[in-house]
Amino acid sequence: MSLGVAATRTTNPLLLALLLAASGYVVATHRSPAPWARSYTAFVRLALAVLLIRVLFAVALGSPIPGTHTLLTLPEVPLPHWAQGIRLGGRVTAEAVLFAAYDGLKLATLLVCVGAANALASPTRLLKSLPGALYETGVAVVVALTFAPHLIADVRRLRAARRLRGRPDRGLRGLLQVGLPVLEGALERSVALAAAMEARGYGRTAEVPARVRRTTAALTLGGLLGVCAGTYGLLTAEGGTYGLPVLLAGVLAALAGLRLGGRRSPRTRYRPDPWGAHAWLVTGSGAAVAALLTLASVRDPGALHPGVVPLVAPTLPLWPAAAVLLALLPAFAVPREPS
Repeated sequence: MSLGVAATRTTNPLLLALLLAASGYVVATHRSPAPWARSYTAFVRLALAVLLIRVLFAVALGSPIPGTHTLLTLPEVPLPHWAQGIRLGGRVTAEAVLFAAYDGLKLATLLVCVGAANALASPTRLLKSLPGALYETGVAVVVALTFAPHLIADVRRLRAARRLRGRPDRGLRGLLQVGLPVLEGALERSVALAAAMEARGYGRTAEVPARVRRTTAALTLGGLLGVCAGTYGLLTAEGGTYGLPVLLAGVLAALAGLRLGGRRSPRTRYRPDPWGAHAWLVTGSGAAVAALLTLASVRDPGALHPGVVPLVAPTLPLWPAAAVLLALLPAFAVPREPS
């Protein structure tokens, strides 16, 4: 996730390629055969689609970037006067296409980094680490993750049974004939699971004064709003001065609210997941990449945001590139978990 933050600080295609290579190498060396690890390929395909769509929009709808190197001229569709500023077709310049490619590659790199996090992080381990204030949310997510494989198995079983009977299993009719039995079975399992959870005492909460509840809600909501405002500030050039302080204040307020909210759900953890040296190494390496690229975007914005007018080839800044290579440390220092 820190590599995704680093990707938002630059449009240099060479640095973005290094980020893609580093995250991809860590995924290739440490991805497990678990079902959630297969999501990386889907995110890579989504990133390629986003990049292609961004370039196609620049070609079809034009770009405000001025350019002198004409690649091709498309037939231009005349638009009414109220659509001034928008055009369909016309002259396509290399500067506009390159600017769109840089911008699309930044978003594609962010998506791939998020996909790497999804492929490497175990949902069950993440849910075990949730604070007490998010206890109900964690239980709901655990139930959803448990029921999803059963739904997929039911769909496959019913479709196979319909094919053996010579009945259609595709299209709208097949979907209705398969979906209703699957929904009925899911509701039956949900009722049985709810009764079992109620018998085991799930959903109990401790008595908390009203003042503590109001303080918890204010801290959590204010902290989340601060995180959103700080993140927006970091992602925009205008908010570079207030983005980081507001983000840190929001994180601290949200953590305080979650800490207070944990009093409502007293519980213990079965086999708690320790936070050891390897976890600190992974977190620290990603945070270092994000911090160093943020610093480089302030000190040398030209190197991290190469211009397209005039049309020049991007250069690789040395110390930001070395900072990106820190993301490879987990691939060598963290042992791979047994399958």
